Amino acid sequence: QVQLVESGGGLVQAGGSLRLSCAASGRSFGTMGWFRQAPGKEREFVAALRWSGSSSYYADSVKERFTISRDNAKNTVYLQMNSLKPEDTALYYCAADRSMLVHRVASLYDYWGPGTQVTVSS
Repeated sequence: QVQLVESGGGLVQAGGSLRLSCAASGRSFGTMGWFRQAPGKEREFVAALRWSGSSSYYADSVKERFTISRDNAKNTVYLQMNSLKPEDTALYYCAADRSMLVHRVASLYDYWGPGTQVTVSS
């Protein structure tokens, strides 16, 4: 059974940092992604990373502030978020794709976690 479990969300002041984790189990994956959804808005892409190699991809809104990484031994993907802004407030989801293509298309990801809430206060 495939499981993706996010953790690490919380409340932080603007300018602060959080690190989200996504523990994956049940099968191997080609690409891992992070998405977020704010109230009243559509789900949007944040970052993606191939399980093998170094290919990664970021949304323009988080470049230079967020970093996606992985620990293969722990089957865990991380999202380090620095210089957080109130507009980063959202429910953050981890997603997994069986393909090796690093992309931002939510509908092509095969598995999703339940999400972890990030709230940035001004």
